[in-house]
Amino acid sequence: MHAQGFVVAATGLRTEARVAEHSPGVKAVIGGGDEARLAALLERALVGGALGLISFGIAGALQPGLKPGTYVVGMAVLSEGQKFDADGAWTDRLSAALPGARRETVFGSSRVVGEVDAKAALYRATGAAAVDMESHIVARIATAHELPFAILRVIADSAEQRLPPAAVNGMKSDGTPDIVAVLKSLGSQPGQLPDLMRTAFAARHAMAELFRCHRLVGPALGFSLIDFG
Repeated sequence: MHAQGFVVAATGLRTEARVAEHSPGVKAVIGGGDEARLAALLERALVGGALGLISFGIAGALQPGLKPGTYVVGMAVLSEGQKFDADGAWTDRLSAALPGARRETVFGSSRVVGEVDAKAALYRATGAAAVDMESHIVARIATAHELPFAILRVIADSAEQRLPPAAVNGMKSDGTPDIVAVLKSLGSQPGQLPDLMRTAFAARHAMAELFRCHRLVGPALGFSLIDFG
């Protein structure tokens, strides 16, 4: 794959990027929750023979009943009144490789959606099953460069689960945990500890499933030159 080109994986966390790059033929970039940073990194990463882009990592559920660890293959992404359809052939390959994968629409958000009421309102307004902070940027850049894109996400927090402030604000711009920020948040709001522990446990389960995903979908995270002539 490297001799002919490569796939660029957009992630929010460094741990997600490391999983993505376990697959041959993949370059990963880390947005760290910053749209402008992610867009700039993706533009640079495309140079030298990118064949496609994939939004890869964990996500939050908007649809009630989606459990942590559920595979979501995005058919489309919604953002700011726009809808971008993921590549059909690539989406089919991902779905076929992942047992129990859900083919769903994803919402791309510029901020973390952590409150249960906010998740419910967004689900009612959009019908999207999951939310992340990278898929819409991937879609826009892929469309601008006339490249195929795909979305592969694993649910970390359910629609019924609140993300506490320590989790929402506990990440540095490079996608690594901000331990100091987490401790400060806990110090000021110690009552969020049970929610934080539940969030951490669910995220650990989702990351384990994400690692399983990369093995199941194969090289280049399911991209195949056969599909694109």
